[in-house]
Amino acid sequence: MASLDFEQEKRAFRKFYDSNRSHFEEAKNAYTRVIKAMLKDSGIEEVTKIEGRIKEREECIKKFQRKYQGKLEADETPYEIKDYISDLLGIRIVCLYDDQVGAVSDSLKEHFRIIDVTDKITALESTEDLFGYKGLHMDLEPKAEIASRFGSHPHAAYPFEVQIRSLIQDAWSVLDHKIKYKKSIPSDLKRRINVLSALFELADREFREIRNATQELLQQEKATPVNDGTAGSGGVNGEGMAANSGKTINVFSFLRIAGHFFRDFEFTDYKVDNFVQVILKMDPDFHKSDLHKSLIENLKAVKDYRQDYLEENPDNTFSPYTVIRHCLFLYDRDIFGRILSRGSRERFEAWLRQAE
Repeated sequence: MASLDFEQEKRAFRKFYDSNRSHFEEAKNAYTRVIKAMLKDSGIEEVTKIEGRIKEREECIKKFQRKYQGKLEADETPYEIKDYISDLLGIRIVCLYDDQVGAVSDSLKEHFRIIDVTDKITALESTEDLFGYKGLHMDLEPKAEIASRFGSHPHAAYPFEVQIRSLIQDAWSVLDHKIKYKKSIPSDLKRRINVLSALFELADREFREIRNATQELLQQEKATPVNDGTAGSGGVNGEGMAANSGKTINVFSFLRIAGHFFRDFEFTDYKVDNFVQVILKMDPDFHKSDLHKSLIENLKAVKDYRQDYLEENPDNTFSPYTVIRHCLFLYDRDIFGRILSRGSRERFEAWLRQAE
C-alpha cells in the first residue's frame, strides 16, 4: 500500500527486492538474449559487448530519494519506491564505432516502448564543457510482441535501462567513474580532464574515419577489372597490361583477386593481412597482376592436386590460402620456393613429376 512514510516504504522496497532477486536475474538474462537476437536480425554486427546488471538495492533507494522523494512528499502523493525505479535492470551495449549508437537505438525503438531518454552525447556536445562521458541511456519496457517471448515469466514486462556506447565511450566512462571529487577538484585539473576527454572523442572520430577510408579503398578496388589487364587482348602472358597493373599487391587488391576465384570462401581480415605480408616479404615488388596471372596459369593443376591429396588424407584440409601458396610456388619457384613447408613442397613436387 502506497504511503508518504519513507521509512515504511524503504522496508517495503527491501522486502520486494530481496524476495524477487532471482526473478530479476532471470529477467536480465532474458532481456540480454532477446536484444542480442534482435540486433543480429537487424544486421547490426559490430557490437562488442551486450551485458546485463541488476542495480544494487540501496542504490535504488538513494536514487529514489535524490530524484523523486522531495517532490512526491511536497505534493502529498503517496508512493511505492519500486514504481519509480526504471533502471533496476540494466543492459549495456557497446558498439565498435560511435555512429552505430543511433542504429542500435533505432532498432530498440522498434521493439520497446520508451519511458525516458538521457542523451549524454547531445548534452555534452551542446556545451563547451566536455567533462564526463558520452553515451545514450534509454529507459524501456517491451512492446507486446517482445513481451510474448518471455512467456509466463513474472517480470516479462518489467522496465529496464539500456546504455549504448561506442567502445571508446565505454572506456572513458570506466575511467571517468574512477575520478574522485569531480565537482570539487581545482580548475587546472578540470582542464586536464577535459583535454583527456577531447582526446577520447578524437580517437572515436579517427577510428570511424579509418573504417570509412578502408571501406572506400575496398569499393575502389572492386570497381577495377579483376584481371587488371592481364587477361585482356594480350592473354594470360600479360601483353597489353593496363596502366594500373603495376601496383604492388595489398590487402585490398588481394581480396579483389582472391574473392573472384574463391567466391564461397570468407577471407578473414587479419589472416589476409598476414598472408599479404608473407608474399611481400618474399617479393616486395609482387603486383596484383602477378597474383592474377599465377592463379590463371596454375589453379587447375593445383585443384587437381588438392583433390588427390584430400582423397589420400581425408582428415586434412586444403584451404584457399593453401591453394594460393601452391599457385605461387608454381608461378616462381625461385622466389616462392619457401612459401610451402618442406614436407608440402616435396609432396607437391613428387605429384608434379608423376603427373607429367
